[in-house]
Amino acid sequence: MTSSDLRDPEDVKPASEDPLDKFAQWLQDAEANEPSLPNAVSLATATPDGRPSLRMVLLKGVDADGFVFYTNLESRKGDEMSANPCAAMCFHWKSLTRQVRVEGEVASLSDDEADAYFATRDRESKIGAWASQQSRPMEGRFELEREVAKFAVKYAIGEIPRPVFWSGYRLRPVRIEFWSQRSFRLHDRLQFDRVDDDWQLTRLYP
Repeated sequence: MTSSDLRDPEDVKPASEDPLDKFAQWLQDAEANEPSLPNAVSLATATPDGRPSLRMVLLKGVDADGFVFYTNLESRKGDEMSANPCAAMCFHWKSLTRQVRVEGEVASLSDDEADAYFATRDRESKIGAWASQQSRPMEGRFELEREVAKFAVKYAIGEIPRPVFWSGYRLRPVRIEFWSQRSFRLHDRLQFDRVDDDWQLTRLYP
């Protein structure tokens, strides 16, 4: 299937709709066509004085309230979102020649939400969450392996609890842009801006 097979009517003529519904359809297309990690997304955060940083994370949910992902709260991105609760995302699906950009504010998930997702992770990933002091210096790989072994022994029997320093965030979008590749670099760009509880649609030059 090619990108032209997936062309949406509103890519030609903008239609007023909920962009989160449109994103859900595009993500479904990506899950059917993208060969690896269709839920991978670049996440940009910044310090209070505006110094940005960027990394890849995995989207773990999307609904009317926003985009959900999980991390170590004591990591660099966790520190930055705590000090400056604004972030941006960029999804790029090369096989579909599509891109989605999201901007908004982030808020911590509830303990119940984080516990529910942590319970679905495989045992090795749960141990890894305990063992990794994410973003902090380590002397060598052996140091990490030693921590993994320590927590594997500690939680050899029974359920592994969620670390208090590991949880999730929800990015509540205030702007979402859909980009579709077209010939001669005359791409389609549809920008949705949140206005109160509604969305305002603007078509942008490529």
